[in-house]
Amino acid sequence: MKHKRNLIESFNDAIDGLIQAFRSERNMKIHLVIALLVLLAAIFYHLSRIEFILLVIAITLVVAAEMINTAIETIVDMIKKDYHPLAKKVKNVAAGAVLVTAINALIIGYLLFYDKIDKLSLSLISKIKTMPVHVTAASLLVVAIAVIIIKNINQTGTFLRGGMPSGHSALAFSLFTCITLISGNALISTLSILMALMVLHSRYEAGIHTTKEIIIGAILGIILTILAFQLAKV
Repeated sequence: MKHKRNLIESFNDAIDGLIQAFRSERNMKIHLVIALLVLLAAIFYHLSRIEFILLVIAITLVVAAEMINTAIETIVDMIKKDYHPLAKKVKNVAAGAVLVTAINALIIGYLLFYDKIDKLSLSLISKIKTMPVHVTAASLLVVAIAVIIIKNINQTGTFLRGGMPSGHSALAFSLFTCITLISGNALISTLSILMALMVLHSRYEAGIHTTKEIIIGAILGIILTILAFQLAKV
């Protein structure tokens, strides 16, 4: 009887597919590292909400196209072991789709950043402003990408289950840090850290993560989030 997967299992398999693509494809590694750097730059230069949305869409299209290209190449190699001109055509067309999305992302990035780079020297002499909402979203994306990269290096677990560091711990403490920096309220900060600690406790009690994996995840979430907010202080 075929096992019917629940929603969490399906989502976990999808994350595992992303990690497998990252582990096996050099281009995927390049895409995610560039995405991480661009997101940090977006925070530093205070892109507007619309600009940030366009940037995320461009990044998503490139990553999705690379994953589809990897899936197509895998299927072709599985079906056709020997060289065939049609197999080569399929692979070239799929690779061409990735190239189109990459060029699109490059153009969008250029249009968003070209007039801001000239103001770099002025932005270094800055004052603290109210943090826009999308800085929080960018911080969470940066933390998530960092967790995926580190787990790939360690080759342990998936984003949602097991491995070094704990993804749940990193995101929980990233949210705690965001709430603390935005609210500036001791009571709200205390309530948020209690919720974050409950997440950590649940991961430990379930035997999914060791104490070391949980602590390192928490530290990673805090440090990267503070870095993101520091870059936004212009």
